[in-house]
Amino acid sequence: MLSLRHFQKIRKIKTCTQNYVRRSASSYGQRNAVDIGIHGYSLLAIPAITFGLGTWQIFRRQWKLGVIDHLASRTGASPIPFQSTDIEGLSDMEYRKFELHGKFEHDKEIYIGPRSLVGNEKNEAGGMLSSGQSGYLVITPFKLSDSNLTVLVNRGWIPRKKMNPFTRLNGQREGETKLIGVYRSNENRPQFVPQNQPKDRMYHFRDVEGMARLLNTAPIFFDADADSTVPDGPVGGQTVVTVRNEHVSYILTWYSLSIITAFLWHRRFIKKMPLM
Repeated sequence: MLSLRHFQKIRKIKTCTQNYVRRSASSYGQRNAVDIGIHGYSLLAIPAITFGLGTWQIFRRQWKLGVIDHLASRTGASPIPFQSTDIEGLSDMEYRKFELHGKFEHDKEIYIGPRSLVGNEKNEAGGMLSSGQSGYLVITPFKLSDSNLTVLVNRGWIPRKKMNPFTRLNGQREGETKLIGVYRSNENRPQFVPQNQPKDRMYHFRDVEGMARLLNTAPIFFDADADSTVPDGPVGGQTVVTVRNEHVSYILTWYSLSIITAFLWHRRFIKKMPLM
């Protein structure tokens, strides 16, 4: 039979063992915390930030899909009659098709360029294909029949050799004309693009307000559609609607970086293993 003294010794050994285990665990945790240090915790920000960027790209992709759907509904909608009394509402009508009736003032045409001829075929990204031919867009005042308003119409593309109107007299539409125009807003000067040259009737970007002042028209601009093309005249349908949507690749990139850097951090600071 075990005496009371033996029970007391066993209990004492048990207590000492428990205390030792607790001290060892505490010492191990403190040692690991010291080993990670400020440098280790600062590096932990890399997988955290890249994970956040990947999540942000998911929301950006949802927003971009909404923009693409909106533009598709605009460009695919049937044209509506242009109401000269509702000019204020045009600010929210980018890429909307309008039916216009009036006469061209060919003696006042100006040019935007150089530009490449845009075809009707689309590439995989949804943009229009360029032929690579260099030329200019012909911008002509268009006097509306049902009002005193004159607007600007991009009749389309011509090659360099056809810039002189006398080389394409058969393509200068006279008299009452009906056309479908895509409304376009003012364009800010892109980086590295030269300044416009109004004195030479040459523009390098779509400065609607500047063109309107030069030609004494309303600051309203339309791109004539492809059906407006006539023999020996500018090639219509030069509206380019391209919205880049590469967010899926961005999502994969950021999440991959997050996973890789998190694995390397765990291997280095938790497992205490070399990275290579």
